[in-house]
Amino acid sequence: MTKELDGRRVVVTGGASGMGEGIVRAFPGLGAKVVSLDLSADKGAEIAKEAGAHFVSCDVSEQASAERAFADAVEHLGGLDVLIHAAGIAPGGRAEEITLDTWRKVVDVNATGTFLANQAAFGHLKERGGRIINFASAAGVQGYPGKAAYAASKGAVVAWTRSAAVEWAPYGITVNAIAPAIWTPMYDKTRASMNAGQLAEHDAQMAKAVPLGGKLGDVERDLVPVLAFLAGEGSRFMTGQVFPVDGGTLMMR
Repeated sequence: MTKELDGRRVVVTGGASGMGEGIVRAFPGLGAKVVSLDLSADKGAEIAKEAGAHFVSCDVSEQASAERAFADAVEHLGGLDVLIHAAGIAPGGRAEEITLDTWRKVVDVNATGTFLANQAAFGHLKERGGRIINFASAAGVQGYPGKAAYAASKGAVVAWTRSAAVEWAPYGITVNAIAPAIWTPMYDKTRASMNAGQLAEHDAQMAKAVPLGGKLGDVERDLVPVLAFLAGEGSRFMTGQVFPVDGGTLMMR
């Protein structure tokens, strides 16, 4: 039986944790050849081995590291069809208390990292076309009090995605983004840090915020199928879009 992504050569950044890890674990089962990139080398290599993928160490915020990692990944894959850029960080803090160092780190990883990963992928996609899928966020569309630096960096990802989509369309490259609200191990840690009252209040807020189901989505059931579609041939006439995968929380217009 033909698998949905048979023969698709895919690079996933941020593959050592969270949603990136979920993608690295799921895509080989859909027929894709996958290379995972992450700064956490030991964990990233372990996950990739378990998933039947390949791992390359990479700091997406550093140009030389990104270019070297993509060259190694493409050599291993024998080409490139898809980039899924999931790498990112999301520290919190009140807007007036964010330090310049924190601001720079968030922008370096989330915004500059997207820029560098996309440019590195472009060099390997421009001859044959392909797919670039960036991770945006509802925060980049409507803001996020308590995580202003994160929201600003994701706003940059949205604007970059829409701009690159137009510029790279003549090469047959689609550039889209998703805005996910997905349950991850990091979210488990956040929940574990709450007392019973805080957790009850949080869950009540989530029940109102997420029309479909009242809680964050599942990686395998809710996120992977969307990314598999965007990485495949069926999405060839869709570009410059931000697709919320969040149970209806962010309704894009």
